[in-house]
Amino acid sequence: MAEKQFLTKKGYDERVARLEELKVVRRKEVAQKLKEAREQGDLSENAEYDAAKDEQRDIETEIAELEAILANCEVIQDNDKNKDVVKMESVVVLHDVEIDEDIEYTIVGSSEADSLNNKISNESPLGAALIGKKKGDTVKVEAPVGEIEYTVVSVKND
Repeated sequence: MAEKQFLTKKGYDERVARLEELKVVRRKEVAQKLKEAREQGDLSENAEYDAAKDEQRDIETEIAELEAILANCEVIQDNDKNKDVVKMESVVVLHDVEIDEDIEYTIVGSSEADSLNNKISNESPLGAALIGKKKGDTVKVEAPVGEIEYTVVSVKND
């Protein structure tokens, strides 16, 4: 059985919309490409047919992955009225004490994590350390380069 994944409401909605697009729109587009490629005759040397089959395989793989995630996910509901505490979906500004720099992160579920967009997993060392913290709190996180100390500058919960 697959491990339960936590998703924010936004992350869940994005995955449902993507799955719908793949099933309704993209499948039909690829089916049309395959039909047109078949009409060209000999499939053994037909690059368009091969490309469409590859695209079809990729779409079906992504559909299966999304269905597995959605079947084994728990959508995090923010029932906590305390807006000052770090939790899922919080936008947190941290001050890196050593390099004297601020950085903003959003706490998300592991399948939503995206380091290029400063979305960190609640299961990551930093994300786990931040859960439950408030403005002014200090967290220390072990990293490959050693221990890093952060101070929570602000917490925003919508």
